[in-house]
Amino acid sequence: MKAVARGAGLLVLSLACSRVAVAQWWSLEQSGLDTNLRGVSAVMPRPAGDDVVVWASGSNGVILRSSDRGKKWQRLHVAGGSALDFRGIVGFDEKRAYVMSSGDGENSRIYKTTDGGETWTLQYSDKRKAFFLDALLCVSEKECYALADPIDGKFLLLSTKDGEHWAPIPSERMPAALTGEGSFAASGTALAVTGQGEMFFGTGGPAARVFHSEDLGKTWTVVETPIASGNPSSGIFSVEARTGNKIVAVGGDYKDPGRPLKVAAYSLDAGATWHLAATAPRGYRSAVASVDGVTVAAVGPNGADVSHDTGIHWEHTDSISLNALSFANVRDGWAVGPKGTIARFINHNSYEADNRKRLDDSGR
Repeated sequence: MKAVARGAGLLVLSLACSRVAVAQWWSLEQSGLDTNLRGVSAVMPRPAGDDVVVWASGSNGVILRSSDRGKKWQRLHVAGGSALDFRGIVGFDEKRAYVMSSGDGENSRIYKTTDGGETWTLQYSDKRKAFFLDALLCVSEKECYALADPIDGKFLLLSTKDGEHWAPIPSERMPAALTGEGSFAASGTALAVTGQGEMFFGTGGPAARVFHSEDLGKTWTVVETPIASGNPSSGIFSVEARTGNKIVAVGGDYKDPGRPLKVAAYSLDAGATWHLAATAPRGYRSAVASVDGVTVAAVGPNGADVSHDTGIHWEHTDSISLNALSFANVRDGWAVGPKGTIARFINHNSYEADNRKRLDDSGR
């Protein structure tokens, strides 16, 4: 949605600040780049034992990659893309990734690299001025989806099934968008797909609605949620749907980020009905992600929150300004934010469990 503010060979970047634990759950790092980082993807490549790879993206054409859990970062460049605002990124290993830019018309693009970012292939763009990409996700390297704002009265969904060619999914059986309704590109995570082939995306503006498809976009239903709405800056910004019937949505009003009213909701019946969180995050949240299938984390301008019951109750963890987050596993999560902010997730409970297991295995 356009209401969200849109934010220069390979250069190895050493993070400017030493790691400082600022809260129970996150350690803060600083890239030192003049960019608003919006997209992040943390992945554990195969075979097992390889280091976690993290991809990040943002304004001013910035793409970063670390293949050693954040010790070193490489600045990557898309030819002709120095002015693009990369809101979404999905990585698979240190070589392969997609990146999505958001903007009017041809400024919304999807690129792919298979050589670690030395070259990027433009896979999709659209000259229509109303074309505006909001979200990107992949089920596998070959099966990916992207969400765009409504064109001719309906939201536009794109897909690729071969990892190369993208095409719109027919929208004849999708409910019409409301006047002024759109999706948000704040973190590139307004779209979610489950392992069972169900698809969800959140909207904002006149209403905060969730569109739901049980067949990857062939047919749709839509339900209004109690998340804040009623103006172009409010609605659902991110959806988490990995847990089957339990769906979590976060958002609020990005122009009133400290207001904790109607910023998170959950569904226990695959999106048929929605309830406000019993204990809410402390303000507008631009992204939500699953840590382990039950625990979910959310981030926004005034900090981060964690829920241990799939979005019903939230507890505040720290006050770092963040836009997006991603987890490779229960120990390795990363978040990004304005002014080149990069933060690393620390799951103390998981580390303690691992330590206990190592002690047990050693016979102590």
